[in-house]
Amino acid sequence: MSEERNYNPAEEPEAEAALSGADAVKVDLYFWLQALVMALVGLILVFTFVGRVIGVDGESMMPTLHDRDMLLLQSIGYEPAQGDVVVLSTKSFREGAPIVKRIIAVGGQTVDIDYSANTVYVDGVALDEPYILEVMRALPESFATHVQVPEGSVFVMGDNRNNSTDSRSPELGVVDERCVLGKALFILLPFQDAGAIESISRPR
Repeated sequence: MSEERNYNPAEEPEAEAALSGADAVKVDLYFWLQALVMALVGLILVFTFVGRVIGVDGESMMPTLHDRDMLLLQSIGYEPAQGDVVVLSTKSFREGAPIVKRIIAVGGQTVDIDYSANTVYVDGVALDEPYILEVMRALPESFATHVQVPEGSVFVMGDNRNNSTDSRSPELGVVDERCVLGKALFILLPFQDAGAIESISRPR
């Protein structure tokens, strides 16, 4: 003789609640996975078509950037501009290793450096440079203090002027624009320093 199960209407809401709870978890998981996939696709597109990620090696851009910071660059469609922090690579300097510097002047401009006044002039106008680490020390006579930047080139300097091999040095000099890999837009790592990198180059 088979047992007959009594119908209990009170059990239905519990069953429905358990079912709806499982469905809700599935829906939440689906949307989270969808968001993650979209974020990954977005990052891939950015890194493929807009820029690249490069690490800072050294302290020549302190205090703006620090050794081992990870930077997001804009590469596609970038035109070098005065004040931008850029990454560049030239075969004649350190075997083409990427370096990070700030563009002080572009082609057609004139740079004058007055160490006694701790001032850089572009086309005769003193730059306001709140980003430099400390007062500049004078360099040997072989280092440039007056440069007419050729068209298609840039004159770059580090923000840590006393610990930077840059366009003042005969080792690097002015840099062909084609050697500029891109503009540094954001600090990605470390997380506590993450944020946009400001381009500053204002006359006083």
